[in-house]
Amino acid sequence: MSEELNSLEMSNLLNKNLEDVEMLKPVLTAIGGTADSEPCHFPFLFLEKEYVECTADGREDGRLWCATTYDYKRDQKWGFCETEEQSNKRRQMQEAEDVYQTGMKILNESSKKAQKKEAYQYLLKAADMNHTKAMEKVSYALLFGDYLKQNIQSAKELFEKLTEEGSPKGQTALGFLYASGLGVNSSQAKALVYYTFGALGGNLIAHMILGYRYWGGIGVLQSCESALTHYRLVANHVASDISLTGGTVVQRIRLADEVENPGMASGMLEEDLIQYYQFLAEKGDVQAQVGLGQLHLHGGRGVEQNHQRAFEYFNQAANAGNSHAMAFLGKMYSEGSDIIPQSNETALQYFKKAADMGNPVGQSGLGMAYLYGRGVPVNYELALKYFQKAAEQGWVDGQLQLGSMYYNGIGVKRDYKQALKYFNLASQGGHILAFYNLAQMHATGTGVMRSCHTAVELFKNVCERGRWSERLMTAYNSYKDGDSNAAVVQYLLLAEQGYEVAQSNAAFILDQKEASIVGENETYPQALLHWNRAASQGYTVARIKLGDYHFYGFGTDVDYETAFIHYRLASEQQHSAQAMFNLGYMHEKGLGIKQDIHLAKRFYDMAAEASPDAQVPVFLALCKLGIVYSLQYVQETNIREILSHLDMDQLLGPEWDLYLMTIIALLLGTVIAYRQRQHQAIPRPAGLRPAVPQQEPPQQHQPPQ
Repeated sequence: MSEELNSLEMSNLLNKNLEDVEMLKPVLTAIGGTADSEPCHFPFLFLEKEYVECTADGREDGRLWCATTYDYKRDQKWGFCETEEQSNKRRQMQEAEDVYQTGMKILNESSKKAQKKEAYQYLLKAADMNHTKAMEKVSYALLFGDYLKQNIQSAKELFEKLTEEGSPKGQTALGFLYASGLGVNSSQAKALVYYTFGALGGNLIAHMILGYRYWGGIGVLQSCESALTHYRLVANHVASDISLTGGTVVQRIRLADEVENPGMASGMLEEDLIQYYQFLAEKGDVQAQVGLGQLHLHGGRGVEQNHQRAFEYFNQAANAGNSHAMAFLGKMYSEGSDIIPQSNETALQYFKKAADMGNPVGQSGLGMAYLYGRGVPVNYELALKYFQKAAEQGWVDGQLQLGSMYYNGIGVKRDYKQALKYFNLASQGGHILAFYNLAQMHATGTGVMRSCHTAVELFKNVCERGRWSERLMTAYNSYKDGDSNAAVVQYLLLAEQGYEVAQSNAAFILDQKEASIVGENETYPQALLHWNRAASQGYTVARIKLGDYHFYGFGTDVDYETAFIHYRLASEQQHSAQAMFNLGYMHEKGLGIKQDIHLAKRFYDMAAEASPDAQVPVFLALCKLGIVYSLQYVQETNIREILSHLDMDQLLGPEWDLYLMTIIALLLGTVIAYRQRQHQAIPRPAGLRPAVPQQEPPQQHQPPQ
């Protein structure tokens, strides 16, 4: 009885609350017309149609109006819902929205540069009409030089305007300008404020920047838990976007490594190599067809994502009986896209064909079908069986799903140790969701000892696979096209987000003094800052660069002791031959450390052992060291004193002078005999005659000038 009364009370309370909400709704009052200041009546009847809100129907000027009684035709009582000024503003915003949508349609549907530039002209027009989303697009385009001429000052003005309107994107971008000192005086305090506002507004990039700052203690007190909060929020979004096909590939190309080792593979495919594979595919080479299919499916390595081309290549290879192509066609049908309609039945057919041929991708796909009931009844036992088969062959999707089943206890007894094992295996294959699941386990201490540091590193890895990672490739292309200013700004923003490769690339461009957008006095200090951040994330070249900057005084005072510390860290932690050589030199010269020729030789030897490339410079350094050591020994030794104490009679006997004269006479005789033989004529073999030189016309002797 009491339970019934409680439910009745709850029901009455709920109804009362709903009534209160109704009462709190603002009452629209008619402006002008035939019923000025009277409240609008909703719904009202006009032309045999009921309206529950203001309408522009029946008016040519598009101004909104309402009736103040139910039947407009009978009572003819009406008024405007807005002033003329409000009406004009609303129509202007609608026009801006139409222009913005036109621009976005062209931008999303075209891949040609000229069309994208045309799209930005529409967006510029919409931005001039104060359309917020258009202003966001245009301001970032002006910042990076994307299809519009780069203009930091104009971008800054738009960001300030957006910030006043409360745009999280504008706030984050303004924070970046203050952090990097572009167009404004650098202020880390202001940057932090704007980043915080951007994060509170839900901007994922701002969350990622704050996560990195709390992780590294940049401008804030270091806090692993705060970093974990920010990174986890971003990682949740990234993980939810990951599809069955896996998403795009992140290209991490270091400019410093490319210059240092020009022959080293950067991961990019040359155009002529792609054409060669296309030629092989057209000739019926199944492996080339599958390879190109995967390349176009995921994108990366200089090839744009193109599902249409991927489908065509997979189809050709599948028709030739290739199980891998069949499995990938199954994945494409299972996922669905603008090109291929989603179809569980078709996907299932391809997965079955591939699985019957023992293909792990097909087995994993079939496991997914049974796990989620896609085209077949849910069957956890069969799902587990197929995932195990795929995992045994090392397929990451099989390992991941097997880990998930053990983690959640689906079809098997919950077993966190087994889940951890399979997630670790999948993470070794680079699967983003495996990193995400491992991060969750370490963050919560599920199946493992809780480790905030490990969780943050794993979540950071997931966050760096987000859609914003595509800008790494855009920045690289800008640099290769000779636009260092556009490249450095893009790398600087990615560096703020914590990308080590972006930090080292930004530092490299600044180090080479290729970016005029950064003031000359700021170039080396900015480069030093980003080398430092890249070095703290384990990049060896950056650590050596830090040593160089302190050794030569670039962007800081000359400090041999600090330089020595950085070289020693690079030597001990990363076994860098360059660092070992530099340590040898500093020991030899006594720079930042007590001079010690023996330790110098030791470090030179270690450098030669660490890298074959170091052997020649080490040989020359050791030769110089030997000469210096010999001269030093001679200088330290008193030769005259040694000779005065030397008794030749005692050492060689009383007739030592006769022995010496005999040796000199023998040497002199040998030299004379050798010289005589040299002067004897050498007889020429018969039949050989010296070639007679062709006579040249006598030269006319010119009088001296």
